[in-house]
Amino acid sequence: MSDLKLRPEISFAQTFLCSAFAACFAELFCEWVLQLCTIPLDTAKVRLQLQKKTASGDGVSVSKYRGLMGTVVTIAREEGLWALWNGVIAGLHRQCIYGGLRIGLYDPVKTFLVGSDFVGDIPLYQKIFAALLTGAIAIVVANPTDLVKVRLQAEGKLPSGVPRRYYGALDAYCTIVRQEGLGALWTGLGPNIARNAIVNAAELASYDQVKETILKIPGFTDNIFTHILAGLGAGLFAVCIGSPIDVVKSRMMGDSAYKNTVDCFIKTLKYEPTGILECDHVSDP
Repeated sequence: MSDLKLRPEISFAQTFLCSAFAACFAELFCEWVLQLCTIPLDTAKVRLQLQKKTASGDGVSVSKYRGLMGTVVTIAREEGLWALWNGVIAGLHRQCIYGGLRIGLYDPVKTFLVGSDFVGDIPLYQKIFAALLTGAIAIVVANPTDLVKVRLQAEGKLPSGVPRRYYGALDAYCTIVRQEGLGALWTGLGPNIARNAIVNAAELASYDQVKETILKIPGFTDNIFTHILAGLGAGLFAVCIGSPIDVVKSRMMGDSAYKNTVDCFIKTLKYEPTGILECDHVSDP
């Protein structure tokens, strides 16, 4: 009789912790590097989303920033090259918290929804629901980091003698809590949950589905090329779906003139119909 013991069942908590650690370590390293490289484009995106058209002398509406690369050049010329990296520390905080939770929770939640004994391809609606749930949970925790990132990116060149509102990410957290209260760190939570839950579902669920579809095509295997194709499809789908909500989220966080999410959406759509799609080709993960 063999004295070998049967392997004990792995609990949901153990599965979650193992997958969270493995996924986060690999994914977050890539996201941190990506964040450092793409933060100038993200800063330009936020400025484009927040800007409001002003009337010139002849009554024609004009915008300070025009186009993504035009905005990058304007910021670098007026505020210095390093201004493009405003909010990078808060951005890294966001990636650590939001990225870790959304990636780490996704597979365990999928398994929990279908059951550990499930065999075969997980239905698409279960993937979408799992991604919606994990995206919403992750951004509820990470909303303060997103708010601080947007506030720091929104600060442009100030007139002489006017002090800055914030002197870095940590100062911004403390200043917001001191001046506006702890709850202010969750300003814009509504559109942020909607935006990130939808984008997360579009990214993760579509990535899973596209990869499964590609692997059923004769000649395709689970290699880097397949992952790139699946990632491209998922990224394109996510940006197209999430752009209008992303604009509302940025405006809610960077401008206190709006009463609520619906008010922000209606005013943007009414007075700046093209603004709701501003910079739809740049988006946070």
